[in-house]
Amino acid sequence: MNKSELVEALADAKSLTYKKAEEIVNLIFDSMAQTLVEGGRIEIRGFGSFVVKDYKAYMGRNPKTGEIIQVKPKKLPFFKVGKELRERVNKDR
Repeated sequence: MNKSELVEALADAKSLTYKKAEEIVNLIFDSMAQTLVEGGRIEIRGFGSFVVKDYKAYMGRNPKTGEIIQVKPKKLPFFKVGKELRERVNKDR
């Protein structure tokens, strides 16, 4: 499912216009992104949680040239699946 499919599903389920459903989805995603930018944590019970992990600088290698390069420190969002979602996905196994 992509973003436009999510908007369509919301519009159909709640009898909203596509434009209104799109505004709602954008508001949710923008709020989540802003929380992560500010260093916050997002937890959706039964689904999972989002956090930002810090990665230190390290010496890496350019795979094309083999040259050793300095990789700068960075922050990346990380998703940890919740127990309920994991169980639903693995229900038939």
